[in-house]
Amino acid sequence: MVKSRGDNRLRRHKRIRKKVVGTQERLRLSVYRSLNHIYAQIIDDTKGSTLVSASSLDSPVREMKQHKGNIVTAKEVGGLLAKRAQEKGIKKVVFDRGGYLYHGRVKALAEAARETGLEF
Repeated sequence: MVKSRGDNRLRRHKRIRKKVVGTQERLRLSVYRSLNHIYAQIIDDTKGSTLVSASSLDSPVREMKQHKGNIVTAKEVGGLLAKRAQEKGIKKVVFDRGGYLYHGRVKALAEAARETGLEF
């Protein structure tokens, strides 16, 4: 049976999630990438709650008059997420790439979050 790209990504995501778990000391930064937008959130897995989130649909990023599914937007989302995390006192996270390759938009988001002050 031929598997689709989405099925393969979900298999990779499940395999990664066995190893990547957010704790109280190092919360989990999760990334989801759709065709048109990118979403990131910092999750406390012990409580099962999202503490900070940012996406290309948020108003500071949405006001930029450009296509929402590109590397420039991913950098903006990563910087916005890191600023919001620092306001809540979050400094260290573990990066969950969600089964996506560490390339392009996912890499741009991660590097922008690192530059803005998150450690992972």
